[in-house]
Amino acid sequence: MPLRVLGIDPGLTRCGVGVVEVDAQRRATLVAVTVVRSGVDEPLEQRLMTIGRGIEALVDEHRPDAMAIERVFAQDNLRTVMGTAQVSGLALRAAAERSIPVALHTPSEVKAAVTGYGSADKAQVAAMVARLLGLAEPPRPADAADALAIAICHAWRRDGRTTTVPTASVVAGSAGTSAGLTPAQRAWRDAEKRQRAPRLGA
Repeated sequence: MPLRVLGIDPGLTRCGVGVVEVDAQRRATLVAVTVVRSGVDEPLEQRLMTIGRGIEALVDEHRPDAMAIERVFAQDNLRTVMGTAQVSGLALRAAAERSIPVALHTPSEVKAAVTGYGSADKAQVAAMVARLLGLAEPPRPADAADALAIAICHAWRRDGRTTTVPTASVVAGSAGTSAGLTPAQRAWRDAEKRQRAPRLGA
């Protein structure tokens, strides 16, 4: 039975929310993706209420088996850190109230799980998310793609396996052998095969 995971890229102005289902073969399918927004000119308490209610509505609509949130990390901008932490708290509360298992993942952990490289940039993450989900183009804005990446990361790491940095040939789309490939590498290879497969009637 597929595992449904709701991923959250917390932010006070834009909070990315992505829902995916991942089957036993680690194939990911898009369920929903959106961005919950709040106005920068609104009082803080109103902004948090808007974001919190948006998250809760999406959780209730999609009923995930698990939730995954990007872990807050130090930045130069203290206001950004505080807003991110506050939104993370709202998401954690929403999960706890509904008895949904929840986990926190660092940005580098998410990048490594999805692309095989812990220092991948946002464009690389978004491109890989699109490829994994069979989308014509990367989800926008970046917050939406990040939320989906967080959800995929959590689903893939549920069995306790870790990822390693891929070789250049795998990142470039080389089929290679399946032995020793990370989940991201296998998914990339399989996505390449699907794109190259001839369509009926073509």
